[in-house]
Amino acid sequence: MADPQHTATAVVLTALPVEYDAVAAHLTDAEEKEHRNGTRVDIGRLDGTAWRVAVAELGEGALNTAALATQLVDWLRPEVLLFVGVAGGLRKDLEIGDVVVGTKVYAIQGGKQTPEGFHTRPEVWHGSHRLVQAARSALRELKDVRAHRKPIAVGDVVLADDRSAIAEFIRQHYNDAYAIEMEGSGASHAALINGQLDALVIRGISDHADARKAEADASGSQELAATQAARVAIAVLRKQQPRGSGSGDSEEGPHAGGRAVYGGDHIDFRGGVFHGPVTGKRDERRS
Repeated sequence: MADPQHTATAVVLTALPVEYDAVAAHLTDAEEKEHRNGTRVDIGRLDGTAWRVAVAELGEGALNTAALATQLVDWLRPEVLLFVGVAGGLRKDLEIGDVVVGTKVYAIQGGKQTPEGFHTRPEVWHGSHRLVQAARSALRELKDVRAHRKPIAVGDVVLADDRSAIAEFIRQHYNDAYAIEMEGSGASHAALINGQLDALVIRGISDHADARKAEADASGSQELAATQAARVAIAVLRKQQPRGSGSGDSEEGPHAGGRAVYGGDHIDFRGGVFHGPVTGKRDERRS
């Protein structure tokens, strides 16, 4: 069966080579493209879907991610923006290779230092409702993935000591967070500024944010975590087809009451207030 016509772009951001490779492995006929400012992406097809997927390796840090994500969004005009990668786990029940789908993303380092102590002033971005719902559905079919739909903490720090002051700070002020990483807030903020993007952060657990982080990394935990996160991201895209591809509720117009359905050009005046002339086009096919 031929692939659907590719109608929309999804941009998948990563920070590390291992994360990039895990996502790129799912693409077909990928081709490298270069932005005029030098940022590079591989753009390929996601077989069996209408998605054109661009994957980028941007390096570490939220500020870097926000700047380059804004650049890529302006260039590629995507419908979906994902950040896919690895993270440290903040809960004892998490296992290496578990995946956390970010229902919320916290920027943890904002606040005000006073003589009475540090007062947090958190920023938070919610994962796209459409994509979180797609993730819930997709994960029911990924029986071999242990997944958690939970908040993710983001800070400019690699946490490798679960007894440190910052670890205790996270437990006190962001105690519903399941993972900690360094880029998700940058991607989420870029999507917010754009105003038209569905965005989601998906992270595989590669360590427990403790003193054994280096040991876990050396064991291949990042490869496993990145692979699992990429699998979930691809499953989300397969579940959530582009808006214009005919997926979802195909009936047009409001569905309450008489379930009015429209076709062709139309103007719906219900609930509207107009100050001036309104011009409409008649659809001769409906006369």
